[in-house]
Amino acid sequence: MNSVRGIRLSTCAAGIGYQGRDDLVLIELAAQTACAAVFTQNAFCAAPVTVAREHLRSGAVRYLMINAGNANAGTGSQGLRATRETCRLLAEAAGCKATQVLPFSTGVIGEDLPIDPFARALPELLSKLSEDNWEHAAQAIMTTDTRPKLASRTIQLKSGEVRLTGIAKGAGMICPDMATMLAYLATDAALPVLLAQQMLDTAVADSFNNITVDGDTSTNDACVLVASGESGAAISALESADGRAFLKGLNEVCAELAEAIVRDGEGATKLVRIRVESAADMAEARAVAYTVAHSPLVKTALFASDPNWGRILAAVGRAGIDQLAIERIRIWLGELCIVSAGGRDPGYTEAAGCAVMAGDEIQLRIDLDRGSAQVEILTCDLSYDYVKINAEYRS
Repeated sequence: MNSVRGIRLSTCAAGIGYQGRDDLVLIELAAQTACAAVFTQNAFCAAPVTVAREHLRSGAVRYLMINAGNANAGTGSQGLRATRETCRLLAEAAGCKATQVLPFSTGVIGEDLPIDPFARALPELLSKLSEDNWEHAAQAIMTTDTRPKLASRTIQLKSGEVRLTGIAKGAGMICPDMATMLAYLATDAALPVLLAQQMLDTAVADSFNNITVDGDTSTNDACVLVASGESGAAISALESADGRAFLKGLNEVCAELAEAIVRDGEGATKLVRIRVESAADMAEARAVAYTVAHSPLVKTALFASDPNWGRILAAVGRAGIDQLAIERIRIWLGELCIVSAGGRDPGYTEAAGCAVMAGDEIQLRIDLDRGSAQVEILTCDLSYDYVKINAEYRS
């Protein structure tokens, strides 16, 4: 992992939601750092999302503070008071304004956020800040994740070399409507805030917003891009050569992190790429892709390595597409055509279908023959362990 000049991190075991492991992260930003973010569209957004949105508008962000184990969502006015108090405590200890702190939480919904662990942990966090703590931070923000998720790039610009590093967490309650559960991206390039936001929105649309594990959008989803400018390499426009080069790197990092989330889906055994082609528009393409991806019958067939193509056909048919000409639709498992002319393709065999489904990576390709729009989303299968993990989540 590349360290990022102007960005320092620290972690500690605060006992907020876990015992015997780090569960609180502090990220310090250089004074001139530009900060862009996107947040969940869930109406029951968590208290830290509400406060982070408010503080982001004030500008001059100096700290990101993330706790794991307690989502501080569904906690009403008490949750807002607790979040604001944690920001005040950090501001007092660090010598900044409370509005310069963006708070984030992940974990169990509906439980009050304790304040005392923050007060006890802040001196340790401030004393341990280092540019080299990215891996520790990736581990500390985990909940049901089985492994940390990190990605890093070095990008060569005309004005110099810049670094881009990102971490993310997420394994369940993944169907983002902006980003993922939590993701943090940092660069030492110099970016104006509006350009950073434009780039983040673009990168998120084709990565974190194209994944689903279980169809549930979290109350706490957030994705943040910070640009310290410490490299001295400045990007002024998206259309410039440097702007395109940086966006390419940002897209790659976001895509890598998004795929890592799906690969680590709760109980997942298969990574599944669902590609819808020749749709009338993007809305139609996404509707078909997500209907297939969210079908419990399709997902359990994938887990069983059962080429039950009828489940896929049925999901496409109920995606709500007007005047769908079923005789023109073709569906493939990998390179194997399974549906054409309104039914099973004449060249399909069960043995060939089983061979494709036995892999740990599977592509479903659906050609609607209605236009030129296309989309690819990533999902996973639905296993026994998904039910077990979520049934026992609060046990």
